[in-house]
Amino acid sequence: MTSPAYEVVGIGNAIVDVLAHADEDQLARLGLAKGVMTLIDAAEAERLYGAMGPGIECSGGSAANTMAGFAALGGRAAYIGKVRDDQLGEVFRHDIRAAGVAFDSPAATEGPATARCLIFVTADAQRTMQTYLGACVELGPEDVNEALVASAAVTYLEGYLWDQPRAKEAFLKAARAAHGAGRKVALSLSDPFCVGRHRESFLELIAGHVDILFANEAEITALYQGTFDEALVQVRGHCEIAALTRSEKGSTVVTADQVIVVGAVTPEALVDTTGAGDLYAAGFLFGLARGLPLAECALLGGVAAAEIISHYGARPEDDLKALAADYIANL
Repeated sequence: MTSPAYEVVGIGNAIVDVLAHADEDQLARLGLAKGVMTLIDAAEAERLYGAMGPGIECSGGSAANTMAGFAALGGRAAYIGKVRDDQLGEVFRHDIRAAGVAFDSPAATEGPATARCLIFVTADAQRTMQTYLGACVELGPEDVNEALVASAAVTYLEGYLWDQPRAKEAFLKAARAAHGAGRKVALSLSDPFCVGRHRESFLELIAGHVDILFANEAEITALYQGTFDEALVQVRGHCEIAALTRSEKGSTVVTADQVIVVGAVTPEALVDTTGAGDLYAAGFLFGLARGLPLAECALLGGVAAAEIISHYGARPEDDLKALAADYIANL
């Protein structure tokens, strides 16, 4: 097997985030379910955007955030996603390339606009996400570059892709291409409501196609419909590695013969939890790519997550590579 050209390639929904402060009353007035991601149509996107306060625009999307974090740590990353040839599409392309991630997916010349996620951030740093998928719904198997997938040590897929039938086909095509080349497949469960929509098929997917699973406590308990400890027992053996995050409790890494508990890394401030899971995955995969022990991979995930929740937005602002190096040096 040849050495991988990339350490990881991500496939996901290419989205531009719009973040703004909100309070509990505003969420109630707008009829929003706090703390979760809800899919909306173009008309609802216009309504909510008009109701938002002053916002910050930045490129996002779960897998794209992970790739940007991975590159910020010093890793070699690529990305596959669908944008339109519009202003937000150009913003997304510029931002992810500027982050050091290879992105060569051609823009669509017709159809829905580039996706956007309207994120209402409350004082407790919880984010309520309203997502218009736009061009993302057009992602299909023809967009998967099998040679690119085969050239990456790990193909990282976001659970949100499972919401669209053609994206499912792309998902499975990528997984087969990765395994056909002797590579690994990683999956993020993305959101407990996403798990609720696709629980049975997710269980089949994990057992048949996934080597490395990322989930937070709400997602893994929704998947196995039990307590965290019960879910921990059930996920063992379903995939090679399960990395399970638990907010201030840190994370737990499960393999066939190990359960590793790693404490949380305390952030400088708790401002916005958007992207915390995405950046945890970036740090974990970065450690894995360098052959670090799983406990240190989890610690790097915690370092990256702590940086991202200390400010608005889901892309690193501090020197993530230096932060990671400091933690590794002090182990």
